[in-house]
Amino acid sequence: MPRSPVCVDANIVVKLVVPEADRPLALALWEKWLNEDREIVAPYLFSFEITSAIWRKAKRRLMSVEEARKAVHAALMLGVRLLHPSNISLRAFDLAARFNRPAAYDAHYLALAEMMEGEFWTADERLYNAVREDFPNIRWLGDHQ
Repeated sequence: MPRSPVCVDANIVVKLVVPEADRPLALALWEKWLNEDREIVAPYLFSFEITSAIWRKAKRRLMSVEEARKAVHAALMLGVRLLHPSNISLRAFDLAARFNRPAAYDAHYLALAEMMEGEFWTADERLYNAVREDFPNIRWLGDHQ
C-alpha cells in the first residue's frame, strides 16, 4: 500500500539548498522520504516562497545574487509536486481563521496536507506551536531525529 504524501513547507526546502544551522536535519529528513519513496507535495505558492526566501538572503548579503539564483534553481529542481486542489484557498481561509493566523499563506500547506491525508512538515516552530494541538498531521523539523 503506498504511503501518504508528505506536504513540505518552503522553509525546509530552503535549508536543503542554503547553508543553515539545521541543514543536516533537513537533509536527513529529505533522504528518509526519498528512501521511503514518499511523494513530496506543496501548494503552488511554494515556488513563490522559495524564490522570496532566497532572494531575501541575497538582499541581506548572506549570499551572492548568483549563489541565490543557483539555490532557487536547485530548490525548484528537487521534484516537489505542486498541487492546487479545488477549494484549497477556501479551506486555507477557514484554517487561518480557526488558528487566528496573521496571514493565510501557511494555511495553504495545512489545507493541502489535510486534503491529501498526509503529514505537513515545517521548520516554522511558531506555526507548529500554534496549531499542533488541533492539527495532528503537523510535524516540526526540530523534532526529527
